[in-house]
Formats: sequence, C-alpha cells, structure tokens
Amino acid sequence: MSQRSWMLPDGVEEWLPPDSWDLEALRRKLLDHFRGHDYALVATPIVEHLETLLTGAGSDLEQQTFKFVDPASGRLLGLRADMTPQAARIAARRYADQPQVRLCYLGTVLRTQASNLGGARAIRQVGCELFGEAGVAGDKEILRLLLATLDCAGVQGHHLDLGHVGIYRAIAARLGLGAEDEALLFDILQRKSQPDLLELTVARQLDAQAGLWLRQLMELNGAPAVLQQARAELAELGDEVHQALDLLQALVEDLQQQAPAVPIHIDLAELRGYRYQTGMVFAAYVPGQGRELARGGRYDGVGAAYGCARPATGFSADINELLRLGARAPEESSS
Repeated sequence: MSQRSWMLPDGVEEWLPPDSWDLEALRRKLLDHFRGHDYALVATPIVEHLETLLTGAGSDLEQQTFKFVDPASGRLLGLRADMTPQAARIAARRYADQPQVRLCYLGTVLRTQASNLGGARAIRQVGCELFGEAGVAGDKEILRLLLATLDCAGVQGHHLDLGHVGIYRAIAARLGLGAEDEALLFDILQRKSQPDLLELTVARQLDAQAGLWLRQLMELNGAPAVLQQARAELAELGDEVHQALDLLQALVEDLQQQAPAVPIHIDLAELRGYRYQTGMVFAAYVPGQGRELARGGRYDGVGAAYGCARPATGFSADINELLRLGARAPEESSS
C-alpha cells in the first residue's frame, strides 16, 4: 500500500493521546459551564437535506457545503458546514411555544474550503445560541459567555472586535446597488481599499454623500472612543445608525466592567456574515493569529422559514483552536 493511502485530506486532522484526552477534558468543561447557565445541549445530525442547511442563517454557507445525492430518496443532501442553522431549526420547530430558548452544541463541521491558507476544513465547533431576546441583555449575555469560554480554555492575551452591520446597511440602502455591485463593494470594504472605493464610486456614479460615508466607515476603527467620532461623521444617517452606536457603547461599558483586562477594538466596516446578521457582530483574536478564535453576532428573524421568526444572537468557536492556544491546567492534562 502506498504512503498516499495513509494521508488525510487537506485540512483534516486526527488527535492522539495525550492531546485527545486534553480535548475531551475541555469539551466536558465547556458543556458543564454552558449547562450551568441554562443552555440545553442539542446533538444535531452531520447530514441534512441541503435546502434545510441553507435556510435562513445558512444561506451564506452554500459555497462551503459538501453536497451529494441521497441514493435512498434522490434528494440533494449536504454535510453541515455550521451548526448555527441547525440550532435555529430546532429552536423554531421544537420550542416554538417557549418565549426564550437557550441552546448549546459541540460537534464536527466540514467545509469545502479553509478560511485561511493551510487552515482546517474539519472544525470541532462549539457554540451557544440565544433565541427570543431582542434587547441588549441578550448581546451582553452572549459576549460574557464567549469570554468565559476563552477563560475555560485558558486562552490569554485575547482582544475583542465589535461592529454593527446595521450601519453599513443604512448606507447601502441609499445606493440601491445590484447584487454584483454590492458584492464588489463588500469586498472593497473588507480590504479597506480607498482607491478601489473611489473607482467604484466614479464608475457607477454613486451618490457623493453615500460615497463619503463609506470612506469614513473604513476609517472608523480603533479604540472605543471612535464611537464618538462616528456619531459626528454619520450624524445625518438617522435614528437606525444612532441606535446601533448606542448599542455598541452599552456593550463596551458592560465589557469594561465585566472584563476590564480585555482590550476592545471597534471596526464599523467589519461585515463578515452581514448577509444574514442583522445587528451587533463580534470576534475574538489573539496576537500572532491571522484569523478569529471565535465569532458571532445577532441574526434576528431566524426561524421565519419554519413559521417562528424571532430575535437571535450567538457565538461559535473551534474547540481544536481553543486547545492549541490555551494554557492547559496540569490536573486536566495526561502528559
């Protein structure tokens, strides 16, 4: 048998002792913590009908989902690339009679592409989702759970990025762009390329004021004090934007009180996941890592396809990365 027969696919790995024991210890620790905060554990199937996986919160995941035909039914199936849409389906179908639902999950998801060069495609995803809480209390609860998750894993030196997709949506609504141009604008904002934005503004003859707001949006990132600058520069955008800035300010103040040692960074041009997220977005980073360690945000209206639209917010992380970057407690390590 050739050596190639023993090789794993790119982005897929296996865990052996003692690391596998450390991974199991962290899994138990996290689930016990979530249970202590009244989050019910759901174990979702790794395969579902494709249209179910891509409904609502999963609509951004089509390019990341492995697809195949079910020989039993002839229907198109997909391997889950994210467990959030599954949690949303369960909340809508199984708990529609409850005003609030708290769910947690932990399982492997498989993606067609890694999010970064040489990164993982098989991710052991852990997360919490809160359904039915529309106010700032829900966002605070999820952010605190995220920070507690990092603490459970022993991750140190992390910082939080906060943003709000509603600000970009308010500007984009004034432009009336088609799908192709909106995708191009999205890419430009993620790269924060002022020359490309100017070129698009001229080529499409975009509204000059909206173009100015977009340029300002790119520069509105940094310490929490940038929120005051945003209030001044985006003042004419209306109540929706001011409410978004009020929410971010309230979250910053809560985080500074609950976790004063965690640095907070504001980035109002952070739009990853904006196609289904509706409000506050956030991500946790550690120095030296090019991709986020955990991320999440608000995605109100989830469950509408199942007849139970309601507010929702949550976060997820890769427990494999949490273990790699965390400080393992001696009593939990078999090494």
